[in-house]
Amino acid sequence: MKYVFTLFIMLFVSATAYGAGTSVSYEVNGEPYEGYYISPSPNAPLVLLVHDWDGLTDYEVKRANMLADMGYAVFAADLFGAGVRPKEVKDKRQHTGELYKDRNKMRVLLQAALETAKSKGANVNNTVVMGYCFGGAAVLEFARSGADMKGFVTFHGGLKKPEGQDYSKTKGKLLIMHGTADKNVTMDQFARLAIELEEAGVPHEMITYGGAPHAFTVFGEQRYRKDADQKSWKRFSEFLTETLD
Repeated sequence: MKYVFTLFIMLFVSATAYGAGTSVSYEVNGEPYEGYYISPSPNAPLVLLVHDWDGLTDYEVKRANMLADMGYAVFAADLFGAGVRPKEVKDKRQHTGELYKDRNKMRVLLQAALETAKSKGANVNNTVVMGYCFGGAAVLEFARSGADMKGFVTFHGGLKKPEGQDYSKTKGKLLIMHGTADKNVTMDQFARLAIELEEAGVPHEMITYGGAPHAFTVFGEQRYRKDADQKSWKRFSEFLTETLD
């Protein structure tokens, strides 16, 4: 199915949930979505942040605020829909599965998030896109679409691509950070991606962290690994400095 997105954007501040940031309600093809925007200064470089399979939660808001403290504007996209924040594994699989089956819709939602950020005054011509887990897979989908971003970053993201896709249209640099002990996304998939990027001539850097399982950056979870989280965040920070004006 071909999607043509239309946006209706309504802004409101939710100090209780988001502190200094702004909750952004918008519509894509008549469906409601709710993102999060924060900017420390006019024309700040933009990071488009894509959530994991829990949907846009306080975790992504915390990461957005950390980036704002570093001087970046951040728009945290919503790919599931306003109020859709699944708790059960079966529901998480349902919502991610729907988008894995409809890659064009996934791309439309990412582009809509970018356009929403632009409507808030974000500098979309100076942007890096980053994502966690499912969000990492979405980031690579956006990269394969030919989106004109300066960089694409994944933290323990899904690395497989659908049959028939490749990286021939990819613009910008890729930074892939992965846990060697990840049982969900294997090192074979990591190696395959490295080969695909090399064959396509895409500038890339790929790092693995020994002993780090899937979702190693998620604060407070059993799989959290402080060392891998801090090292990957440091490299991400350096990447942003190197890549954005």
